[in-house]
Amino acid sequence: MKQRLTEHWEHYRGSLGGVWEVWRSDKLQNHYNVPWESVTLPHTYNGYDVMDPDHTYYQGQGWYRNKLDIHNPYPKGRTLLHFEGAGQRTDVYIYTEKVGSHLGGYDEFTVDISEAIERAQGIDRYAGQVPVAIACDNSRELETIPSDASDFNLYGGVYRYLNLVYVPQISLAQVHVETHVDNVSAQKARSGQVKVRAKLYNPVGITENISLTIVLKGKDGSVVEQAELSSPTWQDEQEIAVFEVPNPHLWSVSDPYLYEISVTLRCEDGEMTSQERFGFRTFEFVKQGPFKLNGERLLLRGTHRHEDHAAVGAAMTENMIREEMQLIKEMGANFIRLGHYQQSRIVLDLCDELGILVWEEIPWCRGGLGGPAYRQQCIDMLTAMISQHYNHPSVILWGLGNENDWECDFDYFDQQEIRTFMKRLHDLSHELDPNRLTAIRRCEFCKDIIDIYSPSIWAGWYRGVYTDYESSCQTAFENVDSFFHMEWGADNLPTRHVEKPYTGFSLMQNADGVTDERDGDYLLTGGEPRVSRDGDWSETYFCEMIDWYLKSQEKMEWLTGAAQWSFKDFATPVRPDSPIPYLNMKGIVERDLTPKEAFYVFQSYWSDKPMVRIYGHTMPVRWGMEGERKLIKVYSNAEQVELFLNGQSLGAKQRDSQDFPCAGLRWETVLTAGEYHLRAEAVCNGEIVSDELRFTYQSEAWGEPNEIKLTTETLTDGRVYVEVRAYDANGVFCPNASEFVRFGLAGDGKLLDNLGTIRGSRQVQLAGGRAGIYVDTCGGLPAGITVTDFVSAGGPASSIAVSKRAAQQRYISVISAACEGMSTVTAIIEVMK
Repeated sequence: MKQRLTEHWEHYRGSLGGVWEVWRSDKLQNHYNVPWESVTLPHTYNGYDVMDPDHTYYQGQGWYRNKLDIHNPYPKGRTLLHFEGAGQRTDVYIYTEKVGSHLGGYDEFTVDISEAIERAQGIDRYAGQVPVAIACDNSRELETIPSDASDFNLYGGVYRYLNLVYVPQISLAQVHVETHVDNVSAQKARSGQVKVRAKLYNPVGITENISLTIVLKGKDGSVVEQAELSSPTWQDEQEIAVFEVPNPHLWSVSDPYLYEISVTLRCEDGEMTSQERFGFRTFEFVKQGPFKLNGERLLLRGTHRHEDHAAVGAAMTENMIREEMQLIKEMGANFIRLGHYQQSRIVLDLCDELGILVWEEIPWCRGGLGGPAYRQQCIDMLTAMISQHYNHPSVILWGLGNENDWECDFDYFDQQEIRTFMKRLHDLSHELDPNRLTAIRRCEFCKDIIDIYSPSIWAGWYRGVYTDYESSCQTAFENVDSFFHMEWGADNLPTRHVEKPYTGFSLMQNADGVTDERDGDYLLTGGEPRVSRDGDWSETYFCEMIDWYLKSQEKMEWLTGAAQWSFKDFATPVRPDSPIPYLNMKGIVERDLTPKEAFYVFQSYWSDKPMVRIYGHTMPVRWGMEGERKLIKVYSNAEQVELFLNGQSLGAKQRDSQDFPCAGLRWETVLTAGEYHLRAEAVCNGEIVSDELRFTYQSEAWGEPNEIKLTTETLTDGRVYVEVRAYDANGVFCPNASEFVRFGLAGDGKLLDNLGTIRGSRQVQLAGGRAGIYVDTCGGLPAGITVTDFVSAGGPASSIAVSKRAAQQRYISVISAACEGMSTVTAIIEVMK
């Protein structure tokens, strides 16, 4: 019996000095009270501060407390707290008694609180309730993984679900299902075998006979096979059943068929049932060749995922996770690398259900190699990951590390020591799971140790140009037995579009095809020329790069696959200078899952669902010379698309994936200043699909941004959207302005900021000459909204304050001020009563 513990929790961020402080006020009513905050689990105390542009995020202790009603139905049963993940070190208390600890922010763990409950229930003031306290700590320690040099935040808190579990005196600790299939061809198998192994939880060493019923069911719930077993209790893991299954239904990315094993244990104290889903499938990475699933070649089309979301950080709810994984599948992906740590069981369940193959890894990420405790944590986390996710048919690769050639955490760096330890992890992985392979990314001196290797190839971003992509992959492919390209892409600020994207073709033409990322390439200053430093960070460039990569991959018959980095923008402590500070902006969707234009480029190559998308939905203004011929791009998986401009057909185009860009779905037309309406229509698999957008074409030339204007719009939900736009000295809109702006607020209300999105960040670069943010008025009117514009040198150029004239009336306030670097600044704000 399992119950999620989500409600009635209280939280305090900071050190309390000891667990007694959690409960002291319950006994000493007149004593100083710690300011506890009501929260719902899952929860992290870094939900907002990781995106604060002015401070580094908090790393330290955080406390949680609750008073639980415990009613174990088993006479001699055990009561457990099952953590699906908490970061990064966790201590668990019943009242002031420490009952368990765990090191590691990403694997599951269980704490038995049975005896401690009996002692705590005797405390009169809690009236039979059980006081539970949890201390989490994400303070930096060099001798732990992951390294703080990693490109992601180490969240603190109970940021995955916490469960209260009741089991009988003897119970099932884990059930592993191992499958084998024979004579596989044409996605079919003649026979399959299922081996079921179980481990008992018997903490007090009861010796008695137990009985087991093992039932194998199909996806529809029908019973395929069944077995009974009576046995004395045992230690460790033991095989409890073997089933032969004729003509098993194979699991695949297009038909993710899942069987279920149900194991019911009966002992003198009662009975319990454990249910595990699994699938039959085979896979192979052909030596210096492609990938095969169930005997047939499959191009792995992938992305990456971090456990990170606007406003909640790592504490994503099941609904949030489900929405994200569904979007990944709708994009057309059939593979995902879970970077760079074991992720929620919900993610793995969804990969099984949706048909998404998985590379999952431990967080030995950058920094080097520490001492005995450091290495033991790596071993423990690898063991836990394999044991806890063993039954998922979606998992094909166990990742042993990432960028382990990145030196920084210790005053020593021994490549041979890293090689020796990598071999130890490789051997352990195969000992724990002989049926899956090992993998790492970017550690050239270890590539001969593991089964599958991905070098660092960032053609067109950290090194080289994107047209070097195929040749770079070919060279890397020839130097390893099994090549799999992990991580490629480009940072892109949502809603930033350009007419002519920076490609770096001319500047980097003498780079001799070098495309690997090197330490420090992510920095925005110094080093050799590179698009990541010198480019425009636009969605326009990102889409063109993706377009080139995807059309190339279609013709690389030897390619196992590739995975773009990363599906969603995510918070990171190592990128304070990003256009949205502390954000890795390589996402296909924003941090709140709002799709960018790139999402539809992927769909046009990967998805079977009919679609058509005109590029530029978040580009309300296009610009150029009067009468200039401009390119209009459409992405679609239809064979033919027709485009209409202001109701007039510009003709139909045939799709050809090798006709770059847009697979040939592009039109040139003359534009003059004015308003335009575009509509694209296509027929795909008998279904009519269409898309439309409107834009303004600006032909009037502009100079340097000299003036900013502020407007507001009151939304139906009560929020106010505040937008700033840049203009030159003559009042002409500057659609390519990219200076930083900072929003501020005084008085009633609050900025909805620190979200890491284009409209949820108080410091952000202009995109398309605009920037905006939402304001929660909290039932009143703000006393002042400020916008500060920064000149390119980085210093403040202007500040604008809009004062409240009268709280009870609708008003417009206009203020002009002279400032250094700008002759006039005008702010216009309209606030609704």
